[in-house]
Amino acid sequence: MKCSILMAFNDSPSSRSALDFLARMTTCPGESHVTLLHVFRKPTGSEGLMGKKYMQSVSLRIKEAMEKARAQLIDNGYPPENITLQLVDTPYPTVGDGIIDQFNQGRYDLVVLGRKRMSKAEEFVLGDPSIRLVRALEGTAVMVVKE
Repeated sequence: MKCSILMAFNDSPSSRSALDFLARMTTCPGESHVTLLHVFRKPTGSEGLMGKKYMQSVSLRIKEAMEKARAQLIDNGYPPENITLQLVDTPYPTVGDGIIDQFNQGRYDLVVLGRKRMSKAEEFVLGDPSIRLVRALEGTAVMVVKE
């Protein structure tokens, strides 16, 4: 049975934990298609002040991290032709908005994302993006991997 997986990816410890889990999880990697998705959000004021050169360096760093992630999946049995890297540089208000939009544009059976540890106070003030995605992507499987 073919399975199409959308994995939200950035170069963070929580995202790397989710990738490690995904690489080990699938029993039939040859039958799974994985899209590694990175969505840029609109830059904050301080990021905008750092200029285009800084923003380009962030993009290059993400591309390198995605290539390493692709290599890790290949090392764990995923065929190279079943791995797609998708870097969405049209900025969204939030990363969650971008993931939801990209999910709606494709056909995915599973969404995988990492979740960083947050204190109760951080969660109360900032909200929990993973909970938002679980609610927004109702009707599909969402796997949240804690770092």
